[in-house]
Amino acid sequence: MGSMDGGLLSSSEVEVVAKAVRRRFTAEYKLRILREAEGCDGRGEIGALLRREGLYSSNLTQWRKQRERGELEGLSRKRGPLPKPRDPLADKVRVLERENARLKLRAERAEGLVELQKKVSEVLGIELKHNGEKG
Repeated sequence: MGSMDGGLLSSSEVEVVAKAVRRRFTAEYKLRILREAEGCDGRGEIGALLRREGLYSSNLTQWRKQRERGELEGLSRKRGPLPKPRDPLADKVRVLERENARLKLRAERAEGLVELQKKVSEVLGIELKHNGEKG
């Protein structure tokens, strides 16, 4: 900082520090690295692997423990609530309810037409035959 300019920094003196982002490793990645580490036989090969991937030996230790506990197999599943199994009876009920609603509308329409026919026959003075009567 410049003491002569009152403590203000010029644009060439400002340092922008990038915010650190925590890396997330998938279960597949962890298992792949563990397999590669187990395949390393020569001296310094694991160190080269860790440098190449930008990892620490503590990552390997932690991932080995997770694999032993079976946690890495569980990580491959997507997070969130489990999908509910489809109930075939619920599907059948849904279809029948839809058909029931459709038939109710049709019956109401038919009743409305019968009422209309009754009113028209009254206005025109036409006598309607009731069910079971012969004309």
